[in-house]
Amino acid sequence: MQTIAATSRLAALAALVGLVGCSGTTTTTTSQSSSGSASAVAGATVIKIGIDMPVSGADASTGIPTRNGAVQAIEEADRKGAPAGFTFVAYDLDDAVQGVHDPAQGAQNTRAFVSDDAVLAMIGPFNSSVARAEIPITNDAGLAQISASATNPGLTKGPDAASLRTSHPDVNSFFRVCTTDDRQGAAGAQFARKLGLKKAFIVDDNETYGKGLADVFDAQFRSLGGTVLGHEHLTKGQTDYKALLTKANALGPDVIFYGGTTATGGGLLRKQMRDAGMAATAYLGGDGISDAEFETVAGDAANGVYYTVAAPETSKLPSAAGFVAAYKKRWSTDVGPYSANAYAAANIEIAAIEKAIVAGGAKTPARADVLKNVAATNGFPSPIGPIGFDKNGDTTNPILTVYKIANGKGVFVDQINLKS
Repeated sequence: MQTIAATSRLAALAALVGLVGCSGTTTTTTSQSSSGSASAVAGATVIKIGIDMPVSGADASTGIPTRNGAVQAIEEADRKGAPAGFTFVAYDLDDAVQGVHDPAQGAQNTRAFVSDDAVLAMIGPFNSSVARAEIPITNDAGLAQISASATNPGLTKGPDAASLRTSHPDVNSFFRVCTTDDRQGAAGAQFARKLGLKKAFIVDDNETYGKGLADVFDAQFRSLGGTVLGHEHLTKGQTDYKALLTKANALGPDVIFYGGTTATGGGLLRKQMRDAGMAATAYLGGDGISDAEFETVAGDAANGVYYTVAAPETSKLPSAAGFVAAYKKRWSTDVGPYSANAYAAANIEIAAIEKAIVAGGAKTPARADVLKNVAATNGFPSPIGPIGFDKNGDTTNPILTVYKIANGKGVFVDQINLKS
């Protein structure tokens, strides 16, 4: 069966058939890690796609499945055969340090991609705080970068976004196939009110993603008639939340909203609510607690927790069936919340590279040409639906999903198309 990715690329290149010869040789994509180097078929010209994800420590349970989605797309493209005999290679690096995503490490990884002339595009990062450190580097280099999961609005819109693009203010190199926290936080507040929750105590990890998400939830919850009893920020490395939860419990909230990730305290906070007499208090968060690690850390207290994910539920999309089956066959496990997003992002970059190869007369494309093609993406067929980018680099097909943890597993509750 022809994959969605192969169909879309062939459609894009159909008018150019005959201009470029296609090799009948099957090649294998080799993933390059920080401890090794990518290998390629002898005599072939290598094109690398950088992948920056947290694939160790607490973030690995979502970082690895996201990385896998991108690697799978690159492997499929290489087996199909790129125009002019080029070979696609995944060059993946870990941005976690001591088990937690790290902006400085992400920036170092991005510089490694930029310094390698064979890298023509990049997938990642997973986290918004890491994205803030990377965007100035990709903007300076003109390297196309697509994130499957970084949701902070300031990465693409407003003065915050402008401050990340000082080298080339008029050039956008950062794109994403997920929706943003101004929509995710608002949808979370709307869902909380739909559940009948009236009094919220808000906690965030004081990072780019977590604080941004919590601030939006705070404002939207109030605007919908809810009461915010308090809004506190965790300290990096903090592991004891007894004083904070004692304070919250005394105010009588019916929901704790957490803005942040499992790695920055989300699972421990929920676990310690039981000791603070808040076992029956609802707990709601964003996609930062969508990982299996949250359920491991929180234990039985994870049951009943609601969270949102800035991506569609693949089991609800007929367009994702082929990808899901191929992913399970390739990785011997189920897809993660952002696996399909990363697969789609990688295929957009692959199509942009292939188009540039053909347009350039079968020569190695310039990064500027690849970036131009990515920016022009519109109606690109993917497992998560047709994808395009607006002038800011945001997806034109924003979808959010709500889950509830039951028996240690996230169970689908609702899917919301946030297209305005």
